Formats: sequence, C-alpha cells, structure tokens
Amino acid sequence: MGFQTEFNSVCKFKNEQELYELLEYGRGKMLKEGLRVYPTGQKVIAYSPENKAVAIVKITACVSEINFNGKEVTSVELQLVRQLTEQEAAVQTALAHEMFFGDVETA
Repeated sequence: MGFQTEFNSVCKFKNEQELYELLEYGRGKMLKEGLRVYPTGQKVIAYSPENKAVAIVKITACVSEINFNGKEVTSVELQLVRQLTEQEAAVQTALAHEMFFGDVETA
C-alpha cells in the first residue's frame, strides 16, 4: 500500500457529473480510486473524461482513506478558477496528450 502523487498538474475527471457540478457551481468534488496525494493550494488544468482540457481549478482539499467497503479512495475538493478559452483548451489538450495521456493528436 502506498500513495501515488499527482504533481503533474493534471486533474482528470472520470465522471461527467462531477465535472458538470464544478463548472455549474464553481466548486466540486472528485473521487478517485487508490490512495493519491493532490497538492492542496495548487492550480491545475482540469480535463474531461474524454481527455479535453476545460478549466483551471484550484485544489482546496485532498483526503485519502480506506472506506467502509475496504476500498482505497481519494476525495479531492476543487474550486473553479476559470474556464479555458477554445484556443487555450486546444493547446492544453494537445500538450496533455503528448505528456500525460501517452498519445499524440494531430490537428
């Protein structure tokens, strides 16, 4: 059992509802499997489940625990800083595909 760090400035949503709540209300929560450390106070790029850059968010809290079902989970609370413009989103998406998601998109 160990902690996986998330210091690569990527906050990828796997759940469309969590992303919607963040964009709609300005605050949100994201649940991740496994024990992870998200750096509280850091601003990161948020990505949709389809690996598209959508916004800049600030991580306000991170709690890793073993829940009642015995599963390792991490809960991350986020605050929306701002949504990305179309051009910013395209550039950040292309960079993330090359750096983090392991594939290169050609436009």
